[in-house]
Amino acid sequence: MLVYIKKRFHQHSCKEVMTVLTQQVPAVSYGFDLQPGKVLDIEINHPVKVRIKVPLIGYEIGKYIILKYPVSSRISDYQDVLVEGNVVIARYILEGERGECYAFRSTIKHITKYPENFIILHYPEKIESRQLRLQQRITTHLPASIMVDIEVGDGKGVRLNGIIADISIQGCGFAFKADNTKIMVNKRDVFVCIHHPSTGDVKIPAQVCNSRNEQGKVSVGIKFFDDDEQVKNLLEHLFIDQNML
Repeated sequence: MLVYIKKRFHQHSCKEVMTVLTQQVPAVSYGFDLQPGKVLDIEINHPVKVRIKVPLIGYEIGKYIILKYPVSSRISDYQDVLVEGNVVIARYILEGERGECYAFRSTIKHITKYPENFIILHYPEKIESRQLRLQQRITTHLPASIMVDIEVGDGKGVRLNGIIADISIQGCGFAFKADNTKIMVNKRDVFVCIHHPSTGDVKIPAQVCNSRNEQGKVSVGIKFFDDDEQVKNLLEHLFIDQNML
């Protein structure tokens, strides 16, 4: 089935997506199941090594995958590498209970100039997957915020309101809406703030490990510090069995 989208996409994407896929992944086949707008990391090694991040436009299973041509100030920037027949390695991340890295090898089938510049890839013979996390996370929809304390000025902290999308004893995935596609969360120490009817206000010290922005939805990977009793108590009040994690 042909999946397509008419809206134009911009190249703004997260800075660190897919860096975990530098190691070899096991040869396990998966179907290609992405929504238009998902950003893929594309690597081309001929005649020079280039890595670009481009959004998915659409695909037809077994035939082709269509990607947006990268935005550049100069038309000639990618003309020597984005040519028919060149081999590409594509990588992307799908979040879930464990988080999955996906990668596939393909070749450029065609570069279109009209009605827009698109990269058309041959549909891959196999898509390989590798788990990101050793520990399973439980899916949630828990209202929360992350806060950075500021010691200067009036002493008030910077707070981002959103939800905890998944959680384990070691960390959580935090998500919030942004007003543009450039907003990111820097790697730094933060507090995860949660209000729970039973435990009251919880302020858990943690660390931002990564973030990415997909069409204004910012997903933040957060690591809890070891043996924090507040995390254990929170999981207990959420009826999450820690022995299952």
